[in-house]
Amino acid sequence: MSKQTLKRMVGLLCISAALTACKEKAEVVDVVRAIKTMTVSAQAAEQQRKFPAVVAAVDAADLSFQVGGQVASVAVDIGDRVAKGQVLAVLDPEPYQLDVDAVKAELVRARDAVNESKSRYDREQRIYDQGAGVQSRLEAAEYNYKATKSAVDFQVAKLAQAERNLRKTTLVAPYDGTIAWRSVQPNEEVQVGQKIFEINATGQMEVQLTVPEGTVDLIHIDDPARITFPTLPGESAVGRISFIGSAAVQANAFPVKVELVVLNAKVKPGMTAEATLTIADENQTPGYTVPLQAILPAAKASRGYVFVYDPQSSMVRKTPVRFRGLEEKKAIATEGLAPGDIIAVAGASFLADGMKVKLMEP
Repeated sequence: MSKQTLKRMVGLLCISAALTACKEKAEVVDVVRAIKTMTVSAQAAEQQRKFPAVVAAVDAADLSFQVGGQVASVAVDIGDRVAKGQVLAVLDPEPYQLDVDAVKAELVRARDAVNESKSRYDREQRIYDQGAGVQSRLEAAEYNYKATKSAVDFQVAKLAQAERNLRKTTLVAPYDGTIAWRSVQPNEEVQVGQKIFEINATGQMEVQLTVPEGTVDLIHIDDPARITFPTLPGESAVGRISFIGSAAVQANAFPVKVELVVLNAKVKPGMTAEATLTIADENQTPGYTVPLQAILPAAKASRGYVFVYDPQSSMVRKTPVRFRGLEEKKAIATEGLAPGDIIAVAGASFLADGMKVKLMEP
């Protein structure tokens, strides 16, 4: 046998040995699929419903003058922070000061009339007591005296009203807050009760929303709510329902107010918001939220299958479930699962009943 032939036989034997080793190795390795799981725990007997809302101050008021006249000055503008008692605007006080002066003059004259009638009455009384007077003259003097006293009382009340009107030419802030709206300029003529400012009190805020008639009976005062703000990404607030209207306002929806429990300096009245309310239906069957990708379809509606992991055997069990509705891309399973069950949430279509698996590392 030649040397070349011997080398070729040795090479073939090496290749054969290598293939045999690979085959034996392939037969020994048992591939165990790693699965991503979740533990069933979130009970979904309650639904989360979102409603558009708007932020408002708990204490807010429209401000107006209680007397009419020409605006002399305006001290604040929209967005200004004001303190209780701070002057916001002033009317021309001259007409009202003239009224006060006129009433004071009438009051002096009325008091002089009282002194004069009192002297006449006293004189008639003395004459009558001496037996020389006439009953009718005494009665007339007494009546005149009482009438002048009533005139003084009337002028005193009239003066108080005139002085009050003079004070009302100055509009002040009823509490600490922020000017949210203004509609007046200096030299403008305003009427009694005409809205001049809108003020939002500093402090507690709320969000206002409307809830459909089919839902309003499922919420209650003091129920929790979560508030988010489209213009403040990542910002949220916790609130509680503080008011539920007893009459529908529009489109058969009822007004609802949610008081913000913790204030956020970035949140201001007038901002848009979204309120997430917990809707509890006592007639609804409790269930558990399950990701949609964990459910394999079944022939019947509202039915499906999930794979439940058994920690003792490290196997998955194909389990039938019944579910109702969807909530944030999750199904609500009402039958087939229990708290503590570990289910596969990814790659369910690649699993089989009784397959041995391992849990994916976190």
